[in-house]
Amino acid sequence: MVQRVSTGSLFESTFGYSRAVRHEDTIYVSGTTGYDYASMTMPESVGEQARNALATIDKALREAGSSIADTVRVVYYIASRDDVDAVVDAVGPVFRDIRPAASMLIVSMIEADMKIEIEVTARIGAATSHT
Repeated sequence: MVQRVSTGSLFESTFGYSRAVRHEDTIYVSGTTGYDYASMTMPESVGEQARNALATIDKALREAGSSIADTVRVVYYIASRDDVDAVVDAVGPVFRDIRPAASMLIVSMIEADMKIEIEVTARIGAATSHT
């Protein structure tokens, strides 16, 4: 079974992708920027962008039968080394106890106001499995 989740983002329809794709118990979440869908704006602060991205990711994971607590891998793409501390401040409280495998890369974004993009992989039930 494959389930596709959309947030209705213009990028999704223009680029032709899903926000998340669930295959069996694994959910792959596409790179997600910090766009605020409630106000239809991009916040200036990288920390706020990171929090927005995580909220969008969690919403997509919940629609696919999971949550951010089931994250097993996260990749951060940030536009500037100067933003690392602000990103850590924003994402640390979310992932501190989850402790997924993680990478952070400095990249050039497709839009000038984008400062971060986050992608995750989650496994349903990962939050409750202990080894």
